[in-house]
Amino acid sequence: MKTEKRFVILFAAVIAACCALCVFCTVMTLSHLRQGNNAAVTQLIANLRAHEPDITDAEIMQILNAEENTLDAETLLCAYGVSGDDWTVKSSRTDSAATVAVSSVVCLLCGVSCLGVFAVYKRRQRKRLDKLINYLAAINDGNYDLALDNNSETADSRLQNEIYKTTVTLREAAQQSAESREKLKTALSDISHQLKTPLTSVIITTENLLDNPELPLELRQEFLRDIYHSSNHISFLVQSLLTLSKLDADSIVLKRKPEPLGEVFSEVTQNIAVLAELKGVSVTADDNGVALDCDKKWLCEALSNIAKNCVEHTDEGGEVRLTAERNPVYTTITVSDNGQGIAPEELPHIFERFYRGKNAADDSVGIGLALSKTIIEKAGGTIRVDSETGKGSAFTIRFFQSGEIA
Repeated sequence: MKTEKRFVILFAAVIAACCALCVFCTVMTLSHLRQGNNAAVTQLIANLRAHEPDITDAEIMQILNAEENTLDAETLLCAYGVSGDDWTVKSSRTDSAATVAVSSVVCLLCGVSCLGVFAVYKRRQRKRLDKLINYLAAINDGNYDLALDNNSETADSRLQNEIYKTTVTLREAAQQSAESREKLKTALSDISHQLKTPLTSVIITTENLLDNPELPLELRQEFLRDIYHSSNHISFLVQSLLTLSKLDADSIVLKRKPEPLGEVFSEVTQNIAVLAELKGVSVTADDNGVALDCDKKWLCEALSNIAKNCVEHTDEGGEVRLTAERNPVYTTITVSDNGQGIAPEELPHIFERFYRGKNAADDSVGIGLALSKTIIEKAGGTIRVDSETGKGSAFTIRFFQSGEIA
């Protein structure tokens, strides 16, 4: 914008200067003409008085101010002793021609100056456009490591800044796209690996049943139990992956409302009751009357996965506890056990997708804790784990009252 303003100001200044020059030349020329005319009139009066000594001033004024003359002006002047070759008349004619010439030259200079200013402006504008075109061409060639160091407030500067912002956005999008492709590649590889074993088991077992119609009933039932177990495993894996995909795509909207954590803990306990009974592990809960603004369904899903992990890594006779506490800043939910614990080198990885620790069950896919972490963080919470080998683990979840993550 400032460039345009400077151009307009310069253009106006050139026009004003040319106009001033025209006015000056015109005034000077008219002044010279006026002096010549006055001299001619003075000479005319003198000649009149010389030829007509008795003429009065009133008669002279009447003659000079007469609006109509029957005689030609030069004939009238010659009658009173002012010849056509007199210097005053020639001077007037010369000055008139000079006035026309000067005015023409000044107008020509004015036009040339304006054209010059406009040409300079267009040349600079063309250079700026060429610079922007080259900049965009470099971006189209994949060169995003560019910057335009121009902090002025002109329209060009703002355009440059917007191009730079677009460049940064495109670069980030390209990086995210590359990262997403890499994550997708890894996820597909993990999914393929996780599905391969149970699917192979189902196929082989089914082939045995089809190829051996005379199999004993007990063996047939065992094969069917294997198929049922593998199918459940595949179903759990597919459902977990679909849930993670929906969470990653932000297609799941959490519906928050105040929920008593006692009801949440009761549902979690029921979800893991069968596994806890088989493992011989007791599950206790103490909500301390705390309520939390949350989506009950998804919080139960997250806590059930964590509690299930704790039960799986707790020996017979052990205990898994769910507790809740609230203070003016945040609400804390703790899921703890007195089981095997987690090795220090494994702690940084337990929330990674498809990570399986050395003590993981044979049918574990390493997705439960990753799913829980994703749900909790989407709900505005944080999760961390403290563990000591042989003494157990404690998963601490915090939901800040403002809904912000620490």
